[in-house]
Amino acid sequence: MAAFRDIEEVSQGLLSLLGTNRAEAQQRRLLGRHEQMVERLLETQDGAEQWLRETLAAEKEVAGSLLAAQERASRGGAELQQLEAELQRAAAEDAHLQAGLLYLSRELQELRDMEAELERREREVDEDTTVTIPSAVYVAQLYHRISKIEWDYESEPGMIKGIHHGPSVAQPIHLDSTQLSKKFISDYLWGLVATDW
Repeated sequence: MAAFRDIEEVSQGLLSLLGTNRAEAQQRRLLGRHEQMVERLLETQDGAEQWLRETLAAEKEVAGSLLAAQERASRGGAELQQLEAELQRAAAEDAHLQAGLLYLSRELQELRDMEAELERREREVDEDTTVTIPSAVYVAQLYHRISKIEWDYESEPGMIKGIHHGPSVAQPIHLDSTQLSKKFISDYLWGLVATDW
């Protein structure tokens, strides 16, 4: 029994030795796994840091683009306001020009109406003149035959000039109407007409 006890002790010693060996092996295995997990964790952390840097760079780029877009939008808004103001000024000027054009159109129409009226009156005067001119020519010829005076129509204003062809001698006529009365001139001219018919 002592031998059995010794065997049992040796067995337990062996078992505990084996248990210790298993624990070490398990501990080594766990340490290996732990190292693998730490390596993976470090790799993941490096990847996460790289991704974070890339994300921050992308955010910075997007923020810069957004600021540039906002600045462009602000400038565009200012330009739009300026264009709207110019458009309003142009519309006001166009309205002013339209009013001026309407006024000028009315003036032009009035001038055309006046021109048509003048042409109508000229036609009326021409029609009247055609009737009166022969009688005026007849009266002038009749007066010339009776008075025997040939008038100088190119004399200066205020001067009455001509030649009286009397029965024997031609006599010049030279009268200044600014110096002589109309009655005197009329009596003088009638005095030249011969009374023996």
